[in-house]
Amino acid sequence: MTRIGYAAGAFDLFHVGHLNLLRHARAQCDVLVAGVVSDEMLQQVKGITPIVPTLERAEIVGGLRFVDRVHIETVPDKLETWREVRFTHFFKGDDWRGTERGLRLEREFAEVGVQVVYFPYTAHTSSTALRRALALLEGSAAPEAQLAI
Repeated sequence: MTRIGYAAGAFDLFHVGHLNLLRHARAQCDVLVAGVVSDEMLQQVKGITPIVPTLERAEIVGGLRFVDRVHIETVPDKLETWREVRFTHFFKGDDWRGTERGLRLEREFAEVGVQVVYFPYTAHTSSTALRRALALLEGSAAPEAQLAI
């Protein structure tokens, strides 16, 4: 049986945590589909406006040698995504393990035969941390930019 893996994320401000998730996922399956959450879904579900647009994020992720295919997520329901992609394994960072969301995901996927696999979350870097750092830099650069004008 072919093991089809699915690893989803915003993949905005692509960093080593994203790379680790996708690399580890590929080692656990025969085919890896990377789910890139659309701009609209990120805004609706997380209230985040990505810095890098959907199609560019999809191109970046799809350019990795261990990603076989990219699926752009346009619905918040992971079971709906499963109906579209038909993966056998769902990969997620272990920051979801044991949480209400993670347990619900495990129950829903168990009903359709999908195994949820957790990988270590890269705690020292995240898109949120990068956004904060950029905001700080932007705030500190503003006075210098005004002086240069």
